[in-house]
Formats: sequence, C-alpha cells, structure tokens
Amino acid sequence: MENWICVTCGAQYAASEEPPAECPICLDQRQYLGANGQQWTTLASMRQGNYRNLLTEEEPRLTGIVTEPSFAIGQRALLVQTDQGNVLWDCISYLDEATAQALEKLGGIATIAASHPHLYGSMIDWAERFGAAIYLHEADRQWVMRPDPRITFWSGETYTLPGDITLARLGGHFPGSTVLHWPGGAEGRGVLLTGDTIYVVSDRAWVSFMFSYPNLIPLPAPKIRHIRDTIAPYRFDRLYAGFAGRVVSADASAAVQRSAERYLKAIAEGLEGDKP
Repeated sequence: MENWICVTCGAQYAASEEPPAECPICLDQRQYLGANGQQWTTLASMRQGNYRNLLTEEEPRLTGIVTEPSFAIGQRALLVQTDQGNVLWDCISYLDEATAQALEKLGGIATIAASHPHLYGSMIDWAERFGAAIYLHEADRQWVMRPDPRITFWSGETYTLPGDITLARLGGHFPGSTVLHWPGGAEGRGVLLTGDTIYVVSDRAWVSFMFSYPNLIPLPAPKIRHIRDTIAPYRFDRLYAGFAGRVVSADASAAVQRSAERYLKAIAEGLEGDKP
C-alpha cells in the first residue's frame, strides 16, 4: 500500500495498492492536468532521486521551505516560530530526515495550517513526523484526499492558534481559502501569509486575486470586495504568498487595498468598454 502523490499538484492520497485513476484537484478548473497526463509518485520514490529541501530565513522567526528541483506547482511552506510552538503554514510534498532535523533545530512543528487545497502537499506525513495537529477550514473538506484524525476542521471566519496567530477565512480562490495573520512579524509591524488567497504579482508593490491562476479565471467583484473588507482591520506591513520571492516587503496592507480597487475598476471599465 502506498500514499500516492500527484505529480502535478503535489497532493498526497490515502494508501492504496494502485495509484488513483485521476486527481480530482487537478481536474477542477482551478488547477490543470499536466502536459504528460496524470502521473503519480511516492515519498519513497522521491527520496531515491535528487530532491532536497532548501530552508531560507525570510526574516527573523520565519523560514521558507522549498523543494529543489521544483516539484508540483513549486509551492513554498513557511515556518513561523513562536514561544507557544511553531506553526507550519502551507505544506510541500517532499520530506526527508535532513529537513526534519533542520526544523527540529528551529523548535520543530506544533501546528500545521494551510491556505487551500493546492498547498496541502504531504501534510499527514509532516504531522506524523513532528507530532503536529492540522487545522483546515471545513469549507474545503471535500478536497482532503488523505483523511486523518490529526486534522481539525474549523468553521466560521477566524480561528486563533497559540502564539497570537489568527487564521482568517477570506474565500475567493476556494470557499475555505484562508490567510494567517502574525502580528509579531516584521519587527512587530505584522505579517500576512496568504498562499494563493492573495497573490503577489510580478510588480511586488501589487497583489491580485483569482478563481484560477493557471487558467486565468477572475473572481467576480463581490468576492473581491469581501476579501478587501475582511482583511482591512488587520495590521500588517509585509505579505508572503505561497511561492518563493512573492513578497510585498513594506506597506503591504495598503498594497492589498489599492490592488483590490484596481481590480474592481478594471472589471467595471471592461464591462463599459464592451458597449458599442
């Protein structure tokens, strides 16, 4: 029995003799099937290859974790160190003993939380290795392909974790799409970790919001207004999205607000421009 991993999205599945026929996450219109069709691997197979995880200090008490060579959609996990236990935000597929030992030196992992299903990775293996609890929003329960008792599905709009950390559901990309607010980050000015819920674009002074990023399907205006208004009360100077280098390094709260306004204006002007 193997816990198969989808090569395209990186999600790990419940144990089975043969790989699943298809990956529902990749067949959903927010994702895509790889150019080579449905392919599967396992952690054991990956460990026999040339994969490794690179740990990078993004700022004090915040460490990024990415797999090299790039795997799945190239996602990044982030470890937030707090005095009440470390939180792993989002998850990647690959885990080896070298990674585990490096993270243990940083205090290990007490809690895992994820923004949305594209960044679940091999979260059960990670949780088992560190004895961590997992917190996911219940609105995305159907996308958990490897159920496990370690998972707690929380409901409502916010959930508080030890270390003065708040999970906030913004929706949009997925119904349960969540961000993590860490008020102690950025030297006390606040940090927001967003996965794909709020995405840092190539001009790092701006962000965007999409239903599907690879397929370029936008969100409707009411969803953007909800994201804008829900995150407005939170104080944060820096924002990290779910991929290496996707960071708004300063004045991030204002960047989210002005980006939402730009998005809404583009939608409205586009509709007006269609008129003869």
